[in-house]
Amino acid sequence: MSERLIDIKQAILVGLFAASMLLTAQVQAHGGLALAEDMCVLTVGPYRMHFTGYQPLSQEEEFCEDIPEVGKTVIALDYIQEELRPLKTEVRIIRDTGSEENLDAITVFHLPPKVYPTASITIDHTFPEKGKFVGLVTVTGGAQDYVSRFPFSVGEGRPTPKSAIIAPIVLVLAIGVFFYMRSKRKSDNQAAA
Repeated sequence: MSERLIDIKQAILVGLFAASMLLTAQVQAHGGLALAEDMCVLTVGPYRMHFTGYQPLSQEEEFCEDIPEVGKTVIALDYIQEELRPLKTEVRIIRDTGSEENLDAITVFHLPPKVYPTASITIDHTFPEKGKFVGLVTVTGGAQDYVSRFPFSVGEGRPTPKSAIIAPIVLVLAIGVFFYMRSKRKSDNQAAA
């Protein structure tokens, strides 16, 4: 009976391990952009902004990092801290060429530095082609200037969630352990008889 309890405990532990793999909160970083507490947060020096992106013509889901399709894209940056309201914010999207020497030549979208007293910035841009880009958000007017630089891609579709990859692997492992323990128990019972 004690061997059976050990087998049951092992099966429970495998099940708990599998469940913990599926339920683990994912925090992903992409330059200055991160997913924290189900909210995309852009860090610009000591300041933080809530980042929301969506494509009204192709999908209803919001995105946090890479832009899934080419076409009309709307991005909202909402200040999290009140200290940002009197400061100037500049937003620039550039093609990722590996060099930022001539920003004007590689800029695809630009909002000049401006104070946003409403604490909200809306970017409405149409990406006509797939590619790699870099978002630059610059905050000026305080004790120091801060720049957040985050690379992203456009038109590569939705990334496969990690849970969709991990879940089948964990399930196969759990089934394998179950059948291994079951066959081991049968062979132990036959050897004892």
